[in-house]
Amino acid sequence: MHIHILGICGTFMGGIAVIARQAGHRVTGCDANVYPPMSTQLEEQGIELIEGYDPAQIDLKPDLYVIGNVVTRGNPLMEAILDRNLPYVSGPQWLGENVLRHKWVLAVAGTHGKTTTTSMLAWILEHAGYNPGFLVGGVPNNFGISARLTDSDFFVIEADEYDTAFFDKRSKFVHYRPRTAILNNLEFDHADIFPDLAAIETQFHHLIRTVPGQGRLIVNGLDTNLARVLERGCWSSIEQFGAGDWMAANVGADDSFDVLLDDQPQGRVRWQVQGVHNQLNALAAIAAARHVGVPPAAAIEAMAGFRNVKRRMEVRGTVKGITVYDDFAHHPTAIQTTLDGLRKRVGAARILAVLEPRSNTMKLGVMKSQLPGSLELADRVYGFGAPGGWDLGAALAPLGDRAEAFTDLDALVAAVIREARPGDQILVMSNGGFGGIHQKLLDALAAR
Repeated sequence: MHIHILGICGTFMGGIAVIARQAGHRVTGCDANVYPPMSTQLEEQGIELIEGYDPAQIDLKPDLYVIGNVVTRGNPLMEAILDRNLPYVSGPQWLGENVLRHKWVLAVAGTHGKTTTTSMLAWILEHAGYNPGFLVGGVPNNFGISARLTDSDFFVIEADEYDTAFFDKRSKFVHYRPRTAILNNLEFDHADIFPDLAAIETQFHHLIRTVPGQGRLIVNGLDTNLARVLERGCWSSIEQFGAGDWMAANVGADDSFDVLLDDQPQGRVRWQVQGVHNQLNALAAIAAARHVGVPPAAAIEAMAGFRNVKRRMEVRGTVKGITVYDDFAHHPTAIQTTLDGLRKRVGAARILAVLEPRSNTMKLGVMKSQLPGSLELADRVYGFGAPGGWDLGAALAPLGDRAEAFTDLDALVAAVIREARPGDQILVMSNGGFGGIHQKLLDALAAR
């Protein structure tokens, strides 16, 4: 079959393209911006890429168009598809019907930690010899790729609550039909499509409704919002982590910890990952792996070799004693968690936080009042951008002289370089490329 993918260069749709190619289909695709590294990865798979959405692409005459949720009405190629009544489907639906229905699906849902937990779970199954397929919203360093299809019965997927497509406003994850589902946490996000927390809770309950009676939910026992969702009804077995069945205990200065199941020790995780949030992620992954037959001791052993995802506290370089990190944090809760993990790692060293609030939720200003509190552990804060409808400088004002806001990237870089001194930790947080600021900072430090 020839599949043409609209919006192919996003992480999710690019992963679908790779999986479709590995399944033996001819795959072509288009996007508004076709550039590395995704374009390189796709072309290496033999996938032809086209820049833009010229309606002349219908001359390719594919058997099916697969539509990413970046595509809207008014897109010239989409309009041509509709006008000619050509066959089309969303990415999540295609994946669910053509790949996942043949698999034991392990899905990882939640506002935070999905990518990391999905990567942990895929690595545990790989270490145990399960050779799982997977689709992750990032690049797990243990694999170096974001997606693969194997002949294994098991498939691990990051289960996103964002909507499926312009013609299907359900969350992506309702298409995946997991047998094992992790519910990591739940709070308000995606203000561009959800009016309130209750609307997101409804989508999470739709996911719960798709898990079979013989399936299992692995649920954060500390999360009151998830507890409220479960009160709507649950038809599968439940195991809780953080409180209840699975617990972390005796946390060491090196972030190692004991894993307890029903108060019985299962082993000690010794790894290179920091933070309480990652302890919870690990407990969830270990519990989910146990549901498919991986003994906790084997899962714990696997965690010793786990390498976190790119852009999760990733060290981009150290110059003259100053370290620059890249992190995907963009929601206030994630920003606070990331800063907390770094503070525990570096102690009294100064942290210079560089933030770009560019997610759709942050652009709307829904959480601007939470920003100062989330940045409290930083010694200096540098905000960048002009989010629509609100003043970033005013939002950061409660931090006083510690915070500055910029609309010029070079000016921001210059301010950070003037302030930075040996021993400082520069933490860059954005869910985008941030204009290549990481390398700009490293180059400027080297030239200083």
